[in-house]
Amino acid sequence: MSDIFQRKRDHIELAARGPVVGADHGGLFDEVTLVHQALPELAMGQIDLSARLLDSPLRAPLMVTGMTGGPPETQALNAGLARLCQDLGVAFGVGSQRIITKDAATAASFQVRQAAPDVVLLGNIGVMQARAMGPAGVAELMKVIGADYMAVHLNPAQELAQKGVDADRDFRGGVDAIARLVDALDGRVLVKECGTGLSTQAVARLHAVGVRAVDVSGSGGTSWVKVEALRADGPLRDLGMLFQGWGIPTAAAVVGAAGLGPQVVASGGIDDPLKAAKALALGADVAGCARPVLQAWLADGEAGARRYLETMIHGLRMALALTGSPSVAALRRAPRVVGPRLRAWIDQASSPLNTDPSSHE
Repeated sequence: MSDIFQRKRDHIELAARGPVVGADHGGLFDEVTLVHQALPELAMGQIDLSARLLDSPLRAPLMVTGMTGGPPETQALNAGLARLCQDLGVAFGVGSQRIITKDAATAASFQVRQAAPDVVLLGNIGVMQARAMGPAGVAELMKVIGADYMAVHLNPAQELAQKGVDADRDFRGGVDAIARLVDALDGRVLVKECGTGLSTQAVARLHAVGVRAVDVSGSGGTSWVKVEALRADGPLRDLGMLFQGWGIPTAAAVVGAAGLGPQVVASGGIDDPLKAAKALALGADVAGCARPVLQAWLADGEAGARRYLETMIHGLRMALALTGSPSVAALRRAPRVVGPRLRAWIDQASSPLNTDPSSHE
């Protein structure tokens, strides 16, 4: 158990303070320019940021995505962030609950309902653990923390870079496991990547088995491949460094997923409100962030994290006002300019082959 705790602590330390951004493209958000409107004909009080995540209303289209849990010191972090998210009307996700299956006492670090009884809360488990546990086991993980939804994470690149006996090397049966879980949990499932992006093909396959929401979690922010490389040594470290920038840039992943059926959460390098606005303009329903919230918390506790998220919300209002958009839906229709690198991804995603769920059978 101490090895798992140490890995969790390493992840927090590296994500907060380490050189863990693996790609230099910033998620391709610099390839998107929202067109300024000097005559917006709007008052700030008219702007409606309300959104929905699956069946739950949000006051702003934001989510603090899953970070951690397990070691005792993470309990205060999760409870404080959940309370803050409840206050601001945004969604909150915990880190992987896999550790609970090894030590039931660690569940306390994920249990935030006492602090935030009304927060929109997502649990978290890896797809291969979901395959092994079956729907009943995953449902119990939801129940033990009172989660509204279960996030099922896909992270093959991270697993292949991870040292230790707990790393997964067999990725078969993931789609079937998700399909069974969607049925058992009445669709209360969000499928997320972990910093390397969901392709158009992957989103189409998930939609085909009933998944109603995805978090594309693209390349451009924290590279969990690089995090694992920094924890490894020898050939595994070398390979992790080689693949540190692997993945689909977040902006491209959003464009590829938008309109395929599931709701889209955009995360991966979204560290300011302008990037969040660009993600929403490209078709995301919700923008997600983790690392900058963690950094703000570690720098100045709950007050620091509150300032960061309040700035995100106010900045989104500014972006909507300056594009003449009274709502997120209007922002999606607002004029924008797209650069050539992102345009190439858009052209690639529009190919019929790339939306065929059977194209990789």
